[in-house]
Amino acid sequence: MKHLNAWLFTLVAPLTLAQAPQDFSAVQVVPHQIAEGLYYLEGSGGNIGVSVGEDGVFLIDDQYAPLTEKIIAAVKSITDEPIRFVFNTHHHGDHTGGNQNMGNAGVIIIAHENVRTNLSNAFNGGDLTKALTAEQSAGLPVITFADNIDLHLNGHDMHAQHLAPAHTDGDSIVVFKDANIIHTGDVFRTTSYPRADAAANGKFFGIVAAYETLLAISDDNTVFLPGHGVLSKRSDVQAQLTMFNTISSRVKTAKDAGQTLEQIQAAKPSAEFDAAWSAGNTNAGSDLVAVIFNELNAE
Repeated sequence: MKHLNAWLFTLVAPLTLAQAPQDFSAVQVVPHQIAEGLYYLEGSGGNIGVSVGEDGVFLIDDQYAPLTEKIIAAVKSITDEPIRFVFNTHHHGDHTGGNQNMGNAGVIIIAHENVRTNLSNAFNGGDLTKALTAEQSAGLPVITFADNIDLHLNGHDMHAQHLAPAHTDGDSIVVFKDANIIHTGDVFRTTSYPRADAAANGKFFGIVAAYETLLAISDDNTVFLPGHGVLSKRSDVQAQLTMFNTISSRVKTAKDAGQTLEQIQAAKPSAEFDAAWSAGNTNAGSDLVAVIFNELNAE
């Protein structure tokens, strides 16, 4: 296996979706310690979970391709151990953009089987007869699972659990059972309303179910590392779930009373939450209402 920290990277395009139009040269990748041997890296894109120890470095997600060198530098500020594994929580480019760099360096990529499928489809447009190039294949997970997988590294027992379609159809959470820490990927985020990627079979009510799962497997001492945002507590997950249920209940009540989507949106059933959760998008509340309405319509 090539030693990743010594490898000269050729920065490649992210594996999915268009790369965010930003100046990555200005991005700083900053490590934060959560517990002994466990960290997260804050940069641009999804929060990267980091486990360090004698088994090497285990990363959860790898952000955008142009940040790989900065990610490596941030890891080296924590440990001299090589990066050996990357786990993808889902397929979006702000979480998997560095996959090709990592794969080309011999890092083992692990993910749910739908992540591999979605990444492959980004290259071949869903045409299974179209072969991928070696460069494209380098960024694909080489270990996949259907429901869950247990990993035992650096003295930690980790349980990766696939969720029913939520943010995408390939979402997995990673539970550090002994440390009581959960990396949630993008099913839980503290920066905006939830986002269900319809192109990847994402579902708002699947996100609701994912929150219920997070609550069921956690306690008041659990630390949640969201896909985007800040470290959180169980009460933060519960507060968001209560908000989702409040908004969706209002939409359902209005829909059952015969109101159209436009009428429900005009009534602003998310009004008291919009300032905190719209992330600068003035249509975020209205868009969320439309997602909920259309999913209820499809039942």
